[in-house]
Amino acid sequence: MDPSNNLKNTQKLIGYVSKQEASPEIYQKLGFKSGLEIHQQITTEKKLFCNCPAGIYHDKNDYDAEVVRHMRPTLSELGEYDGTALMEFKTKKNIYYHINNKTACTYEIDDTPPFLVNKEALQIAIRIALLLKLNIVGEYHITRKQYLDGSIPTGFQRTGLVGIEGEIPLTTKKAGVIQLGLEEDACREVSDIGHDRVYVTDRLGMPLVEVVTYPDMETPDEVAEAANYIRYLTRSTDMVNTGIGAAREDVNVSITGGTRVEIKGVAHIKLIPSLTHNEAFRQKALVEIKNRLNQQIKSADDWNINYTEINSLLAETDSPVIKDTLDKEYRIMAVNLPDFKNILSFFTSPGRMFADEISDRIEVIACIHKPNMTHSESLNPLLSEKDFEKIRSELKSGPEDAQIIFWGPQEDIVTGIDAIEERCRLTFNGVPNETRKSMPDGTTVFERVLPGPDRMYPDTDSAPIPINETMIKEARKNLPEEIHTCIEKMKEWDIPPDCFGYILKNNLFSLLKNIIDTTDFPPSFVGSIIGHYIKHYDKKLRKRYNTIEPITEKLFITVYKKGLQRDILKELIAAAAKYSPDSVDNLLKTIGYTKMNKKEIVSEIGILKKKFRKIAKTNNTKAEVDWIMGQLREKALGNISLSELRRIVEGQGHE
Repeated sequence: MDPSNNLKNTQKLIGYVSKQEASPEIYQKLGFKSGLEIHQQITTEKKLFCNCPAGIYHDKNDYDAEVVRHMRPTLSELGEYDGTALMEFKTKKNIYYHINNKTACTYEIDDTPPFLVNKEALQIAIRIALLLKLNIVGEYHITRKQYLDGSIPTGFQRTGLVGIEGEIPLTTKKAGVIQLGLEEDACREVSDIGHDRVYVTDRLGMPLVEVVTYPDMETPDEVAEAANYIRYLTRSTDMVNTGIGAAREDVNVSITGGTRVEIKGVAHIKLIPSLTHNEAFRQKALVEIKNRLNQQIKSADDWNINYTEINSLLAETDSPVIKDTLDKEYRIMAVNLPDFKNILSFFTSPGRMFADEISDRIEVIACIHKPNMTHSESLNPLLSEKDFEKIRSELKSGPEDAQIIFWGPQEDIVTGIDAIEERCRLTFNGVPNETRKSMPDGTTVFERVLPGPDRMYPDTDSAPIPINETMIKEARKNLPEEIHTCIEKMKEWDIPPDCFGYILKNNLFSLLKNIIDTTDFPPSFVGSIIGHYIKHYDKKLRKRYNTIEPITEKLFITVYKKGLQRDILKELIAAAAKYSPDSVDNLLKTIGYTKMNKKEIVSEIGILKKKFRKIAKTNNTKAEVDWIMGQLREKALGNISLSELRRIVEGQGHE
């Protein structure tokens, strides 16, 4: 079968539709379930387990020392190795840490035990836990969570539970929250090439909270709604960091017949619907592949690959990629997959087929960067059919077999073969437990084997920290209004729904409420100005004023107290973003405001009508009104509503 036809047929077989076309019934049929693990940095002066400053970043090339580490797995308390740790060990990575003395100390590089936990961070974590309706634990017990990807020099992250069993309200239901933990952040990765991975340690050790929900979300949109709710909730405390990397979402997805797959480090909530949608159908594809293989192959235990080196076989090839590979003195290996015909070109997600699952693992585990393989069902084969005939003959392939050709340095070949065989064997069981990396197009790629419980063990360096009633009472003081209450109030005020996200994301509800309480401007007007005009000029206003709340409030209050028409606010906001004068009075001068009474402005209409007819020589009423409005606009701003002025110009409401 033509691979392109097989791709289309298998896409139809699993019933794939785009996210835009999908209905709730489709997800119900799939058995879609999803939960969240949201990591949010909290704002503190110091890091969690040492006295280094938190929140200070430096350039990747600005460092005082470099440390090199090689990670090795350790046994759990039950004498087991974690699967993720074993996989990372296979990669044989050299981990380089670039250390700046201003943001790191001996604790970060595991030369000093942890200091006492940052009590400010713990207090903020309790505060967020209370907003999530969690039950606060009696003691904060610090445990170690193993990470062998190098993101933490110790090979483990210190973490502990603060609260358990809470909930968040969604539009149609309540979603359960399993727990909130307080833990240290990891390093920032700056490069990962071959066997060398480089991190900077400025972010390492910064305190963050991890909110883990139950898999209660049954559609991709519900997952995004839950993520947004938690984001709004944490930001409402005004005690969390914002910006790229300050909050990261891990999304767990499963379907009926599949298993839990974790999409790691989603940077933007807007990507969640497409990522979870495509992951659900990827799992559906893998279930179909499993069923097909188990029908074709009597026993997976008797299924075996065979392989051979084919450098000499391809010495005369016309393929530029293969020629380049031969020039690098890489080994080129041909691998035969018995009874895998039409499996490699089986559709898994937009722009991807099953062969990509194998290529991903070769890149991650064997550290051979793409392009690292081609295969017998490629849509754009790097080898001719004549080349493949030679390869099949060499491998003694059968008519129902498929072939993979991959290449790499001598030292990575065995790991590459193991990665291919392991991924193909996993296919007989359906969907493997794994962590996947999100891509901007809404698809995912393999990142690592999904960690298990064997990665966790107690931290013997840290004593439990009691959380008493005094700490909880202190955290309860002046808790912000609950997010669902804020949303209900904005609905009551008839604020446009498209303003809700900006107001809540930027923790501007208190500003909104204060302006409404202080002025007699309609709430819908205030919300619309903030949610549309302040949002439009957000970056420029922050650049000039650092924060937008004071200048926004000052503009509203000044216009109200001076009795100016509210239309002028739009002009003032635009001018503030451009000029940033030291007072609103100067800003009024900048936009050319002159105090005039309504009678003076209206008295000019007749003169302007005559002037227009003389100049334009037309009876077009609309053109006449638009021209007069343009002539009077500057004088009208702040003195008379533009909508009222237009009615007067049009002959309505003018006595």
